Amino acid sequence: MIASVRGPVRHVGLDHLIVEVGGVGLLVHTTPATAAEGGVGEEITLETALVVREESLTLYGFAGADAKALFEQVQTVSGVGPRLALAMLSVHTPDALRTALARGDLAALTKIPGIGKKSAERLVLELKDKILAVGVDPADLSVTPAGAAGAEDAVVSQVRAALEGLGWNTRQADAALDTVTAAPDAPTDVAAVLRAALRELGR
Repeated sequence: MIASVRGPVRHVGLDHLIVEVGGVGLLVHTTPATAAEGGVGEEITLETALVVREESLTLYGFAGADAKALFEQVQTVSGVGPRLALAMLSVHTPDALRTALARGDLAALTKIPGIGKKSAERLVLELKDKILAVGVDPADLSVTPAGAAGAEDAVVSQVRAALEGLGWNTRQADAALDTVTAAPDAPTDVAAVLRAALRELGR
């Protein structure tokens, strides 16, 4: 199992990085916020989880062990695979996601693409006690989305595609982008726009 990777970043995507390790470029799927932390040529260290399927090996990367642990924990719930688990961490920070689960905050959970009311209820039912068992006090946590959004046409189109890839429809993506790009201090680069759009969608 590949538990972590460290090396120079060779490519930064909206939801992935290519990290060179021992002369080999590893494609690491990650949240937009984590991808935005990587700069081409800069060295990065990621905690990783390797998902093995009959037809593929997929590597998921995280800024810290906390996010990786939560990524693996939510997958113990029936119907939650790695893509949905990553979407959860794309919308909410680890603390925010734990807060939503501990409080039974269905509104926060259903903001995640792919999670409806029944799925949210199942997540709370199966994970709430486990979250509280490790000493998490939901009163000490706040639900803070992990995201970003919009500026010029090329940037907006890239961010829209990324949001749709995460599960939002075009109308939802455009509404978030309109709000972000209308702000006086609107960001102009893809990573910042994406973070702002995700933040808007997590409200």
